[in-house]
Amino acid sequence: MAAFLQWRRFVFFDKETVKDPGENGKNFQLPLGISACDSGRGHIVLGDMDGQIWFLTRSLQLSCFQAYKLRVTHLYQLKQHNILVSVGEDEQGINPLVKVWNLDKRDSGSPLCTRIFPAIPGNKPTEVSCLSVHENLNFMAIGFTDGSVVLTKGDITRDRHSKTLSLPEGNCPITGLAFRQAGKITHLFVATLEKVKCYTLSLKEYPCVELDTHGCALRCFALTDPSQDSQFIVAGDDCVYLYQPDERGPCFAFEGHKLLTHWHRGYLLMLTDNNKSPTKSDYASGGTSPTVKHTLTIYDLDNKFIAYSAVFDDVIDVLAEWGSFYVLTRDRTMYTLQEKDTQTKLEMLFKKNLFVMAINLAKSQHLDNDGLSEIFRQYGDHLYNKGDHDGAIQQYIRTIGKLEPSYVIRKFLDAQRIHNLTAYLQALHRQSLANADHTTLLLNCYTKLKDSSKLEEFIKSNESEVHFDVEIAIKVLRQAGYHSHAVFLAERHVHHEWYLKIQLEDLKNYQEALRYIGRLPFNQAESNMKRYGKTLMHHVPESTTILLKRLCTDYQPSKDSTDKESLDKTVGKANPEEFIPVFANNPRELRAFLEHMIEVDPLSPEGVYDTLLELRLQDWAHEQDPEKKRVLQEAALSLLRSDNTVFDKALVLCQMHNFKEGVLYLYEKGMLYQQIMHYHMQNEEYGKVVEACKRYGDKEACLWEQALGYFARKEENCKAYISEVLQHIDQNNLMPPLLVVQTLAHNSTASLSVIKDYLINKLERETRQIEEDEKKIRQYRDETTHLRAEIQELKSCAKIFQKTKCSMCNSPLELPSVHFLCGHSFHQHCLESFAESEAECPTCTPENRKVMDMLRAQDQKRDLHDHFNRQLKSSNDGFSVVADYFGRGVFNKLTLITDPPGSKSGAVNLDAEFNRDLLIKTKTHT
Repeated sequence: MAAFLQWRRFVFFDKETVKDPGENGKNFQLPLGISACDSGRGHIVLGDMDGQIWFLTRSLQLSCFQAYKLRVTHLYQLKQHNILVSVGEDEQGINPLVKVWNLDKRDSGSPLCTRIFPAIPGNKPTEVSCLSVHENLNFMAIGFTDGSVVLTKGDITRDRHSKTLSLPEGNCPITGLAFRQAGKITHLFVATLEKVKCYTLSLKEYPCVELDTHGCALRCFALTDPSQDSQFIVAGDDCVYLYQPDERGPCFAFEGHKLLTHWHRGYLLMLTDNNKSPTKSDYASGGTSPTVKHTLTIYDLDNKFIAYSAVFDDVIDVLAEWGSFYVLTRDRTMYTLQEKDTQTKLEMLFKKNLFVMAINLAKSQHLDNDGLSEIFRQYGDHLYNKGDHDGAIQQYIRTIGKLEPSYVIRKFLDAQRIHNLTAYLQALHRQSLANADHTTLLLNCYTKLKDSSKLEEFIKSNESEVHFDVEIAIKVLRQAGYHSHAVFLAERHVHHEWYLKIQLEDLKNYQEALRYIGRLPFNQAESNMKRYGKTLMHHVPESTTILLKRLCTDYQPSKDSTDKESLDKTVGKANPEEFIPVFANNPRELRAFLEHMIEVDPLSPEGVYDTLLELRLQDWAHEQDPEKKRVLQEAALSLLRSDNTVFDKALVLCQMHNFKEGVLYLYEKGMLYQQIMHYHMQNEEYGKVVEACKRYGDKEACLWEQALGYFARKEENCKAYISEVLQHIDQNNLMPPLLVVQTLAHNSTASLSVIKDYLINKLERETRQIEEDEKKIRQYRDETTHLRAEIQELKSCAKIFQKTKCSMCNSPLELPSVHFLCGHSFHQHCLESFAESEAECPTCTPENRKVMDMLRAQDQKRDLHDHFNRQLKSSNDGFSVVADYFGRGVFNKLTLITDPPGSKSGAVNLDAEFNRDLLIKTKTHT
């Protein structure tokens, strides 16, 4: 029970007397003898003692029509339909009549009356005490002074679509009726002077629940808005009770004799007269007896304050319309109570420092978040100035999202207020509105307070509840020395880089860092090993080498991985060549790593083989034990033979370490035969020089020349080697004799006896060659002479054809026949059938074509100077190349250019014409 004496009083309404717009500021006058009032649908409805119903518009225009012959006792204006229900009397005596008016339709200028029926609960006429109509037009309840209730069910606007029945009640007058609709369930509240009941009209037989054993006076009831759960209000002289359909709700101790109760938009309006008690005579008249003063009080039950209270003279009724309250008095005056706007009401509360009440009022008025935030800020400032910092911070927390956080933070930067600042920053993070600076400040607050429990609670919150920048938190914790907390955050939120940085740089926990990398997905593991591999190799070389072997083969994250990213089991393989720098100053681990790689993957990058070769050559160079040195030598050569090393790098490495076998192998592999021989020359290995010439001389003939020159420059006795070289030069005709003599002339130890046999053999061979050439010359001259004579004979003498048989079919010749100068004869039909051309002898044509093709090839090759030069340079015998091109006629044009100017033009080409005449004979027809 709430006593209203504890409630604060305010003046949230402005009272004004309604003026008549047409009477120069005079008060508006209500009609005389008002007996019933109601409002809705944009007008105020008044019923008087003469049976008229008046309509008052917002512009204060009055209109009326005659509804009853005697008087109007009750009016009910529906809010959702333009339907008015009235109760009045058309004749003397107790005979109340109910009429239903459709205000949208007219009948002779008056509203259309759609239904008329007498209000009689039984056989005995009784006065009507109250009236209520359901907004869906399906229910109407009429209460009587004898305690009866008549319920009309169906369409209340028509007689034939509705039925009337009586609800059982006692003998106490009915003082209040109200319909409540909750979904599909309809309730009817009934109040008397002694009881409060509720009927469920949606069920058969209308079950009734008795809610209380005391009731209220006439017109001292109301029904709250649906936002207030449509509770039934009963105002007694001592208390005001609220009822649900099945139970009694809260009550309020509002004392005083109640004359009138209304509910509108969250306000409870009550008219009281403390000097009068109810009597049964009041219900017979349906009104209030004349009194001197009435007190109108407006309550806000939700926020528990009195919004307005004033005294009026003899009030008839209080109505709500057009956003205001209208107070009607018996002296025909009408007052309006205009509610102040929300901001004005809040300012009034602010002046009295009633911030809690202002907050509640703002919420009930559905003020937006910006307005509420401003109230919270002012309330927080008020508490802060009073020294209530704990209360102030709670109000500032409610401004988060609207008020700039720096406004609050500046107020609590004092070390003594750090716990308040911490609370605010925590709330800021919970709403995900904190930036990096706020996170930094909050963590600094935790560290200053040494509040490890709060710190752990903050950083170990569920991932879905993390409302801060994790990276910033890690940085702050690391700077403050809370390395374990920083590591926890980094691991939980998969900040791999920060986790490893703290483990390696701060905690020096290298083994744990290595284990963590082994749990990461391939890409992260690879990048972090490149970044931290050298540090890990320096402190935990063996474990690091093992992880690198995994990473460069078929890497998969460790099975103890817990973070989501590491659950990706995609197999990856890193390039081992990229991790070679990690093994700086760790040759033993590097060797093991590289040997593992070429064993697992023979197709490893060339850099792996090159680096392993360098390591093996270093070991070979420093090894003193001959047996071990031989094993290392074979191991190095096996790498060279694998063809996976880079030739240039391998050659440089072998030369740097003076690895003779490797150098010679690479020279031979690269076909650098001259370098092989020069290598032996530098080491004065004469036998090896000759052996190299024998082995590679067929591929590169100049080796013998270089060997001869090498031995010729030696002052030592190298006759045996020189003789062997000369023998090969002579057999293969590799050098002119003159060049051999000039080369050996520089050697002081070489005597004539060294080259005696060479020169004798050379001269004898040259002599035999000369004799053979002279024999061929004589043969070619004889043949040429014979051919010239034959040509001359053909040109100067007649040719006699004595062939008697055809050279084609071997049959006796018959005319017509064809004879060729070559001596072959043919039947003409044989020649036409078998010969490709009648101008050529079919028998001589194949041979002639060969000769012509040779002539044409010679003509085409005459201008091939580049080809001639290449042949001349690459040939061991240049004279033979020149002679061959002379024979092809390459230099014929030069001969023509140098002819004397006076020579005859026909003489130049005479021999050529003779040659062609030998090949192409003239066809003769016989």
